[in-house]
Amino acid sequence: MKKNIILLSAVLFSTAFVAQNKGLVANSESPYSKLQSVNLQDVKWTNGFWKEQFDVEAKNTLPYMWDLYHNDSISHAYKNFEIAAGESKGTFKGPSFHDGDFYKIFEGMAATYAVTKDKKLDTEMDKAIALFAKTQRKDGYLHTPVLIDERWGTLGPEEVKRQLGFEKYNMGHLMTAACIHYRATGKTNFLNVAKGVADFLYDFYKKASPELARNAICPSHYMGIVEMYRTTKNPKYLELANNLIDIRGTTNDGTDDNQDRIPFRKQTTAMGHAVRANYLYAGVADLYAETGEKKLLDNLESIWDDVTYRKMYITGACGSLYDGVSPDGTSYNPTDVQKIHQAYGRPFQLPNATAHTETCANIGNVLWNWRMLQITADAKYADIVELALYNSVLSGISLEGKDFFYNNPLNVSKDLPFKQRWSKEREGYIALSNCCAPNVTRTIAEISNYAYNFSKEGLYVNLYGSNNLNSTTLSGEKIEVEQQTNYPWDGKISLKIVKSPKDVYAFLLRIPGWSQGTTISVNGKNVDDVITSGSYQKIAQKWKKGDVIELNIPMPVELMQANPLVEEVKNQVAVKRGPIVYCLESNELPANVKVNDVILNLNSKFTTDFIKIDNRQLLSITASSSIAPDNSWDKKLYKPISTKDNKEYNIKLIPYFAWGNKGKGEMSVWLSH
Repeated sequence: MKKNIILLSAVLFSTAFVAQNKGLVANSESPYSKLQSVNLQDVKWTNGFWKEQFDVEAKNTLPYMWDLYHNDSISHAYKNFEIAAGESKGTFKGPSFHDGDFYKIFEGMAATYAVTKDKKLDTEMDKAIALFAKTQRKDGYLHTPVLIDERWGTLGPEEVKRQLGFEKYNMGHLMTAACIHYRATGKTNFLNVAKGVADFLYDFYKKASPELARNAICPSHYMGIVEMYRTTKNPKYLELANNLIDIRGTTNDGTDDNQDRIPFRKQTTAMGHAVRANYLYAGVADLYAETGEKKLLDNLESIWDDVTYRKMYITGACGSLYDGVSPDGTSYNPTDVQKIHQAYGRPFQLPNATAHTETCANIGNVLWNWRMLQITADAKYADIVELALYNSVLSGISLEGKDFFYNNPLNVSKDLPFKQRWSKEREGYIALSNCCAPNVTRTIAEISNYAYNFSKEGLYVNLYGSNNLNSTTLSGEKIEVEQQTNYPWDGKISLKIVKSPKDVYAFLLRIPGWSQGTTISVNGKNVDDVITSGSYQKIAQKWKKGDVIELNIPMPVELMQANPLVEEVKNQVAVKRGPIVYCLESNELPANVKVNDVILNLNSKFTTDFIKIDNRQLLSITASSSIAPDNSWDKKLYKPISTKDNKEYNIKLIPYFAWGNKGKGEMSVWLSH
């Protein structure tokens, strides 16, 4: 009888699931979300830029990462689960966020499976889920450092015991991965594990003091627990999400490094560790979508202004400082002046050679802005999603998909007389801090889900790339669209209607904030409406099969300057075309010439042509420059400017995300003029 009840519950649960959307965020019933996700499987890249990137993901990155994290001679992540489950004896090895790294790779596998339906992926995931279930404690707790100690009494490094560990971070990524797996496969095996974790967290936070709750470092569990609420409709998970905000920042020893020195409702500027900050902001945006608490949105918008207009790099990267202090106190009291790792610095404090800009922070910027887009439908958030994806996220992975950056500087010079903490060359495995590689793995697998949204108004088109959309509108009608474009190299975009609702239906096309002079036509006839950059252009009519909407977004080469308060790049320019930021590499220069010696000619006749790097066709930009014959700075801090005998030289700029794929060398985004 009990078995029948369980089966009936599973059937009812599965039936309830059908009514939900199955995107990265299941916000179809979120009362304060203006946009809704399309299903994970509804968008398939067909050719062009993102198809190439997805193929690298599916063929290279994902299998490489899956094998790497099963190889206990390099990464002990999967082995830790086996030890915690009692399948072998040993000690915990690796960073305390190792569990979460594996869950991120798993999430990338689930998102890939949603599109490819590769049965091998399904089989591999089921094996891993069985191990997770075997590892999980009866009360739902799942964190291998502690479980290994409980089983074998062999706890390793002391740091895994500290409150400010990654216990809740790991659980957050587990819950998110389980929700994505459920939506991709329809199976509840991983979701049942996640429900145990969520129930444990609910009970823990009901009883926990603010001090005990402080092990919420890098709060991925905010996003995870809201997604569990959306997926299961269990109201206690929403109660928990609210409690997480209420309890945060109520201790006497909170830190800006962990964004809990003061309660979130008092925070109006970005502070502290950039990854933890961006994850927190993304989780709060998820909570707002469910509760509509105005104070949460007000603070998020204030923090967004602070980041976007004062603390973000031209590449969309975040977290400028290896080590900083926050805030500027009036004394040396450490409660006033606190050391912060990979920090949001002061406003306009944006160094280039020493930029930290961890790939995870840049992905956090995408996660946050994506959620802000959902709750506001404001195109400015989609602009940041696009900017970060094309530049500071993709720079974190090699073109072949098997080497990764932890941080993403905007200038690399051999003359710097010190060694920085992290390598300026991509690595296959970043010892002790390989968190970025799994994060970029899942992100690339999921980019297709950012391309479109549904709303009561119609279909929002957020990102451009050749793809097929085959989905169902909010009213239950079929819609199918074929998008063709060579974006981001070309601004011509064609949307062919294959199926559409019978009545008048609207397409809302993002007009990028960086663009000017965009034109739109329907079946060859120009749309006469005023087209505003940084907005969504609404095109509504009755559609028939074969109708074509065409956008033409001009993509001239643009020379960008920074606010004068960004001291480091005064009298320098960056080159940008469309959404792509460009850079200069030293391998494009004569021998013994450094990137910092180059003076860009602002009156260059900028020309473009395709080049091939690691079997990828990329658009390069050629410009003219001058190089001084005396470029030695040996034992010199200052010297007179001289343009005498400067030599003219043509330079070739490449997309910033592609730098470092042709061997060691120097690189710079900002150039003197």
